[in-house]
Amino acid sequence: MFEENEEEFDRDFREDIERFERSLQGEEFGFMDADRIEMLVDHYLIHSSYSKAATCCDIGISQFPFNHIFLLRKAQALSAQGKLKEALGLLNEYEQTSVIGCEFNLTKASIFSQLKDSKRAIRYFREALNDSDIEDKDEIYLDLAMEYQQQGDYQSAIQVLQEAIHQNPKNEGAIYELAYCYDHTKEIEKAIKCYSDFIDENPYSFTAWYNLGNAYSKEENYEKAIWAYDYCIVINESFSPAYFNLGNACLSLERYQTAIEYFEKCMELDGEDGLALCYIGECQEQLGNLELARHYYLRSIEFIPELPEAWLGLGIVKDLEGQTEDAIQLIRKAIDFEPTNGSFRHVLAGAYEKLELLDEAEEAYLLAIELDPENEDIFTDYVEFLSEQNSLIDALHFTEKSEFPESMEFVKNLCRVNILWQLNRKEEALSTLIYCISEDEKRAKHLFTLYPELQNESKIVNLFAN
Repeated sequence: MFEENEEEFDRDFREDIERFERSLQGEEFGFMDADRIEMLVDHYLIHSSYSKAATCCDIGISQFPFNHIFLLRKAQALSAQGKLKEALGLLNEYEQTSVIGCEFNLTKASIFSQLKDSKRAIRYFREALNDSDIEDKDEIYLDLAMEYQQQGDYQSAIQVLQEAIHQNPKNEGAIYELAYCYDHTKEIEKAIKCYSDFIDENPYSFTAWYNLGNAYSKEENYEKAIWAYDYCIVINESFSPAYFNLGNACLSLERYQTAIEYFEKCMELDGEDGLALCYIGECQEQLGNLELARHYYLRSIEFIPELPEAWLGLGIVKDLEGQTEDAIQLIRKAIDFEPTNGSFRHVLAGAYEKLELLDEAEEAYLLAIELDPENEDIFTDYVEFLSEQNSLIDALHFTEKSEFPESMEFVKNLCRVNILWQLNRKEEALSTLIYCISEDEKRAKHLFTLYPELQNESKIVNLFAN
């Protein structure tokens, strides 16, 4: 019986649509019940036929001037068409004659959002939130958080999203947006605590485990990241982004074969991907499988012809094969696609240095440092370049410059220790090292990674506790 009634309803509704469509061609529309006109309006709104929805609203307003729902629906249709001032005019009229509720506030908030008036949009989203049913709150919380983000007020957005998750722990959109906000505020520790606390209450949320893994990755705590991603795929073994990020974490830990397996699993789920192919190429390169590396880099470029990392990888392979001149052309192509990448300029500098094109190498080093002033590898390699090609004094003067970020002060001091020691200014070298050890003894031991030969100097080694 129910199925027969449903079929009859569908047939009647199709007839209403056909009747309206004929009226657009000039046929008389005639009278129709208000609820049937409202269904037509909703049909056209759902299908993004906003002009037709507005016309239906005009029919409703004409036939039922005291049924103000048609004013609200027309405002929604006009708003979707970008006719924002007209829409606001209708809403003002509606506000004078009707009870204000959630739908009105959402419509007004949406219009102010389109007008980039976040302050008013936030006001109306909050009023809508107060009037909304439980099932509608998830989306409103997200809209409200997005408005705060538009203002650059990520702390307020975080508060809204935390409230959203408290109201509904399954609000995955809020979890993802929270990760985005913490990424902007660089509050990694807070992100880790937030996701850990959430997981304590919701241990089967694979998205929370995934975002916890991402937070650990940003902190470069790749072991913990792998632990979190592993839990993610235990809960949802088909969640391909977790496999991709597992591959990245293993690549960072130099577990190249394992990384390859995760990237391949990601592509097994989602199909071949240019970035995953590129990273497999990097793994093969690090494993010394240069032909395989070239194969994967080339396949990567087939998917993403302008992927700079793949062109750089091809250049590195050429360089490792002893074809440095050809390598430089490929590295420069990568730079063409991403000219502000300091690491690419660093690789180019090394290639020029290998060919003893010293002026070109120095130019590339200096530009790399300008683009990426907090990159310790670029800094220490350039100091070594100066020491070998110019003089130790030039290298020392470079480390004494003040325009570097404060974060580089520690590595600058480690470089000074080595230069002063080589200049036979050993008391100054030891004094500088003592200062570094007092600041961070564990980090000061990085001196022996940079300059292994200093491990043979007992006066230096004896300064460390262990």
